[in-house]
Amino acid sequence: MRSFGFVAAGLIKYRGSHCSAVAGRLGTDMCKEPKTKLLRLYPPTSNGPTVHQETQTDDSEVLSCTVKALKDGHIVAVPTDTIYGLACLAQNSEAVKKIYEVKERNGQKPLAICVGEIQDIYQYCKVKVKEGLLGDLLPGPVTLVFERSGKLNTNLNPFTSLVGVRIPDHAFMRRLCQMCGEPLALTSANISSTTSTVEVHEFQELWSKLAVVVDGGPIGDETRQGSTVIDLSVPGKYRVIRPGCALSATLDVLEHKYGLSENSK
Repeated sequence: MRSFGFVAAGLIKYRGSHCSAVAGRLGTDMCKEPKTKLLRLYPPTSNGPTVHQETQTDDSEVLSCTVKALKDGHIVAVPTDTIYGLACLAQNSEAVKKIYEVKERNGQKPLAICVGEIQDIYQYCKVKVKEGLLGDLLPGPVTLVFERSGKLNTNLNPFTSLVGVRIPDHAFMRRLCQMCGEPLALTSANISSTTSTVEVHEFQELWSKLAVVVDGGPIGDETRQGSTVIDLSVPGKYRVIRPGCALSATLDVLEHKYGLSENSK
């Protein structure tokens, strides 16, 4: 699993005297919305030793603030292991509606859900594969599609009986889901049909519509392909919905280790 250490965090409200300080580093256009908060996460550097802290006050503050925004029904921007995403509580119908509006997304395009642990998948999905398969692919850059369970919000993707589920290989995201205690609806942080984003400044035009922007720094997946999306709703079969960034490794697990065959229908 990718390790993500929170050695410092900055919390900035775009109002009053704070605005000029932010503008000096990130540009004046980012100071227009007084309600938006920027939460900065600083991972350990790859060069030199990791900085260890006896307490984790800063990352706790980042998590707590993001959780509060989500619980209050707001939309937040978050880093994942592939690209930046927009998230809201999947069980909150008003928030789900809002995330479509922010992205200008076609209402017939589904949102995936994001959870913190493999056992959480069983609450919201009817899983028809071995648990070991889930463990081999998750956490990771893969979205697995299953038949949805009755516990999932019926207003989330009401046009389909299926739902995609993610567990990003990103410690912040997993902890965020755990602290929320319910799934997040997750989609890419961009206007629909535009390029996916790997740095927060790339979706700057959305900031004014968000309660929180969590800056985890540049994300390594420069291909911007997003996660590999695989439908596993039919027993013994798989169907590639989106090749994404991890197709080859995913198919190797599905075919060679678990004997699944491609569903050509």
